[in-house]
Amino acid sequence: MPEEGPRSLLITGAVGVGKTTTMEASAALLAERDVPGAMVDIDAIRRAWPAPATDRFHEGLQLANLRAMCRNFRAAGAEVGLAAGTIADRAARARFEEAMGAPLRVVRLVAPDDVVRERIRRRHADDPGGRDWHLARYDVLTAILDAAQVEDVQVTVQGAPRDTAREVLSAAGL
Repeated sequence: MPEEGPRSLLITGAVGVGKTTTMEASAALLAERDVPGAMVDIDAIRRAWPAPATDRFHEGLQLANLRAMCRNFRAAGAEVGLAAGTIADRAARARFEEAMGAPLRVVRLVAPDDVVRERIRRRHADDPGGRDWHLARYDVLTAILDAAQVEDVQVTVQGAPRDTAREVLSAAGL
């Protein structure tokens, strides 16, 4: 039986594994089941420039925005908060749970290397510099996430996004 009360789910993983696509499919499945919720693309809420030298990836900004958005979503009736983004250590996990304002489950998506690399190449077909940076970042993030083990469970991306979303929701108790 799924837990009751407000809950949060963070879908994490390296670049290109399908975090945002899986979050969107998960949101659609929850909506079909009449589970009130909201979703946040972590990358989108931290996009500002310039980034301070002491916070290259704008973690402070993303957490402030996440906290405000989740508070507003809960006030509007959301029972489940979904987020897609990368966290690289246990301290970041605790900060995300506090910002989301509800017990947090973290599901890490993994996918075969060749699949991810092809996605990155397609996504950045017109941007060789971006392509090369993301391909290198995939390797770096994969190593960081392997070592950090911040997730509660891993789900391998396979099949259609809705299939992966079903697995993610099930693994998260939703």
